Amino acid sequence: MMSRSYTNLLDLASGNFPVMGQPREKKRLPRVMTVPGVISELDDDQANSVASDVPSSIIQDRIIIVANQLPVKAKRRPDNKGWSFSWDDDSLLLQLKDGLPEEMEVLYIGSLKVDVDPSEQDDVSQLLLDRFKCVPAFLPPDILTKFYHGFCKQHLWPLFHYMLPFSANHGGRFYRSLWEAYVAANKIFSQRVIEVINPEDDYVWIHDYHLMVLPTFLRRRFNRLRMGFFLHSPFPSSEIYRTLPVREEILKALLNSDLIGFHTFDYARHFLSCCSRMLGLEYQSKRGYIGLEYYGRTIGIKIMPVGIHMAQIESVLRLADKEWRVGELKQQFEGKTVLLGVDDMDVFKGVNLKLLAMEQMLKQHPKWQGRAVLVQIANPARGRGQDLEEIQAEITASCKRINETFGQPGYEPIVFIDRPVSLSERVAYYSVAECVVVTAVRDGMNLTPYEYIVCRQGVSESESSSESSGSKKSMLVVSEFIGCSPSLSGAIRVNPWNIETTAEAMNEAISMADAEKQLRHEKHYRYVSSHDVAFWSRSFFQDMERTCKDHFRRRCWGIGLSFGFRVVALDPNFRKLSIDHIVSVYLRSKNRAILLDYDGTVMPQTSHNKTPSSEVISIINTLSSDIENTVFVVSGRGKDSLAQWFSPCKKLGIAAEHGYFMRWSANDNWEVCGQNSEFGWKEIAEPVMKLYTEATDGSSIETKESALVWHHRDADPGFGSSQAKEMLDHLESVLANEPVTVKSGQFIVEVKPQGVSKGVVAEKIFTTMAESGRQADFVLCIGDDRSDEEMFEIISSAISSGVLSSNTSVFACTVGQKPSKAKYYLDDPAEVVNMLESLAEASDPEPFSDTRSEDSI
Repeated sequence: MMSRSYTNLLDLASGNFPVMGQPREKKRLPRVMTVPGVISELDDDQANSVASDVPSSIIQDRIIIVANQLPVKAKRRPDNKGWSFSWDDDSLLLQLKDGLPEEMEVLYIGSLKVDVDPSEQDDVSQLLLDRFKCVPAFLPPDILTKFYHGFCKQHLWPLFHYMLPFSANHGGRFYRSLWEAYVAANKIFSQRVIEVINPEDDYVWIHDYHLMVLPTFLRRRFNRLRMGFFLHSPFPSSEIYRTLPVREEILKALLNSDLIGFHTFDYARHFLSCCSRMLGLEYQSKRGYIGLEYYGRTIGIKIMPVGIHMAQIESVLRLADKEWRVGELKQQFEGKTVLLGVDDMDVFKGVNLKLLAMEQMLKQHPKWQGRAVLVQIANPARGRGQDLEEIQAEITASCKRINETFGQPGYEPIVFIDRPVSLSERVAYYSVAECVVVTAVRDGMNLTPYEYIVCRQGVSESESSSESSGSKKSMLVVSEFIGCSPSLSGAIRVNPWNIETTAEAMNEAISMADAEKQLRHEKHYRYVSSHDVAFWSRSFFQDMERTCKDHFRRRCWGIGLSFGFRVVALDPNFRKLSIDHIVSVYLRSKNRAILLDYDGTVMPQTSHNKTPSSEVISIINTLSSDIENTVFVVSGRGKDSLAQWFSPCKKLGIAAEHGYFMRWSANDNWEVCGQNSEFGWKEIAEPVMKLYTEATDGSSIETKESALVWHHRDADPGFGSSQAKEMLDHLESVLANEPVTVKSGQFIVEVKPQGVSKGVVAEKIFTTMAESGRQADFVLCIGDDRSDEEMFEIISSAISSGVLSSNTSVFACTVGQKPSKAKYYLDDPAEVVNMLESLAEASDPEPFSDTRSEDSI
């Protein structure tokens, strides 16, 4: 029996969807596969596409949240028989539920922090599913080590934080075996998702850099799956990211998501720049939403920094034992001004830079000696390696030196806490700190400043107490290289590499007047309290709903192998042109209009020799010689080239330079179809284009009789695009009073006379045929680019205006599977020529006569 709407690619591509959709049975989960996946497994026979057109068996929407680790804590029972589990209240995955619809079921998929013996995995899986709605992914030890400590922590983590592996000892070198382990781990996660998913009803939300290729595994199975991805780390600039040997594989995998989220605009901008430079994709912003067009799908780009869980922090603040700890700390630091740092032990957190800045402040401002204390809490390291060992040794040496230099009886300027610190103890330190200092050299988000602000605000019940009344002020010194920096406008932002300015910022923060501290605190608290984790998850989910709303209306199928796999999504009415069908209609019609683009339609774009082959000449000559046909080549190329190439085709019509020049046959003169034949505007436009050409390496000017075209295909993608936008504005400004149109296209900016387009050509051909009593009953219009869309568009208006009959058989056809105003497509120029050859074989060419043009049009 076929389950969960599986179907093969051929059925899907042809639109033949089998009847499917059985009610989902609750079953005991099998133990997870422990055989490592390899890249070739992406192409196995089981990886069939899935249609989602069947009725849902479950009415209620459900979201499956997939992350590296489940939001549960696990520990062995005292008798060493079995496990006990509990929710991890600190997990973001658990906290984000607050922003999801109340009635929505949430299912978690991830790994556990503990090793579970294979003999126990069945029981643990069932227990977690029944009690916690969690599905564990058990990774074999060798895969886990290479996946997490290898590829994730030694390669992706440093690279995404701007560390290049210049030598084997510093930064993780790329090893193919680690990448294969990363792929294998992602495949195991996908298998767990596939076991429980109902693709017609479920949303999938994938988290962080550990699972960046998971979208490809899932999209390959379920073409219409509603899927989002959020990256919690930075995304590096394209100069850094391009050094990754598997850069395109990861980009293409992420693009199989429907929505991709980032904490800041910088990270999103870097991702979009990589898509532009490596894949040639351009993004558009519509009504404030950023979208990437990718094979007919629009992938949303979400920019929204995550927040904290307000209720959790406030509940910790209310704990009774908190008062004792705060009192103890106040006594310990009585008469001292406390600066606080809370960081993971990581090479990117800039802990030693902070210590050096503290040392500099004590030197430059001796008044703080004996008074200012930096309490640095170092959370346990998540990674490992020589870099980490070196930074730990450096921190230890700095602490020792500073304390020996500035320490006094009863006073140590540095209090270094190198052990796990609970949230309640951390909250206590927040409560007594005058300033929090974050000097990370690169960090995805960093919620320490947010937690600090809420703790300094206190809770409403205790606002009247003397302890709380003085806490409504806070100061922040934050690195400009962390994700939360843009949203904290009242913080003092620093470049952590500059020790002197960081020291001055710390001095300024603790020396500032209380009134100013209170104003800054109030501004921060308003933002942090309103942009909490629930706000973040609600916003992301709403955008995912909006991005996916057309999924079940469109026809989708998958193409490509391995990580080149992608889904083509097209309008349900858009289908491949059947040669048998068009030949049959062609034979029944009497007045035919055939309009053909040249480059990319009958001539491949990649061909360096643009002269048409003898085969193409023969086919077009046969078609145009049929008295019942009106055949035109409609191209952007110059009239002399087209006339020379098609000189054997005496009855062929040619529209050159997008229709500015037009003739009905070789015996006719060229007509000028523009509204104005004055080209004085060229003297204005050409110097402007030359200016940009000189300043933009790789750009050039193409001079046509009726137009000027600036090409930047060979220029740097980012700079060329920027210069094109600037040139467009410049030309529109200087040519505002000229009878021309300035347009941008794919790697071009073009200036041409007003009223000239391929659409106007098509309209003129249809109108002339109708006026001569030969209204077209068959229209074939083929093209491959943006200018040809104007021809497809004019066909609809020609039918509504009566120039074409409502009974006219229309075959508007684009080349390539892509979004288009055409209703049909053919894959490439070879298929176009093949189809035209079939029409030519069905034609009835007659000998050429001088009366042809008078008798016909």
